[in-house]
Amino acid sequence: MEKIKGKVIILGNDVDTDQILPGYAMSEPYEEIGKFAMAGLPTDDFKDNREPGCILVAGRNFGCGSSREQAPIALKQAKVALVVAQGFARIFRRNCINIGLPVFVADAVNQLRTGDVVEVDLEKGTITGPRGEITSAPVSESVLKTLEYGGLIPRVRAELGIE
Repeated sequence: MEKIKGKVIILGNDVDTDQILPGYAMSEPYEEIGKFAMAGLPTDDFKDNREPGCILVAGRNFGCGSSREQAPIALKQAKVALVVAQGFARIFRRNCINIGLPVFVADAVNQLRTGDVVEVDLEKGTITGPRGEITSAPVSESVLKTLEYGGLIPRVRAELGIE
């Protein structure tokens, strides 16, 4: 998998799925939920700094709350390239991987700033930014393979030879 390079948007701890995709957005057409990504945040940091290929960097427990699978889909539709967090809610992390949205566990929130441009190497477990390199455990081979296929369903289809 290639390295992911993008502009950082710093978020806090315990960003829940209601902040990632507010409940009112659930009634919107599926193809348009990305317009509501991060609309539940108490600040406009995401809205003011979002650009295609941005990288969200958060603290602990990112994606906690309900297990709505639409939350990571909204982030992917909003063209978020990667979510880095000190920790993820288990179901949220799995939903991201299943739809092909890369996630990376690293304690980087206090070492980066909104607007920093970083390069993340999931295979090596590194984030290279303006203040040096941050290291963490690399993403597993199985997760990398799923991400390379663009998610779990495309991976299974390819491995079974189904078009």
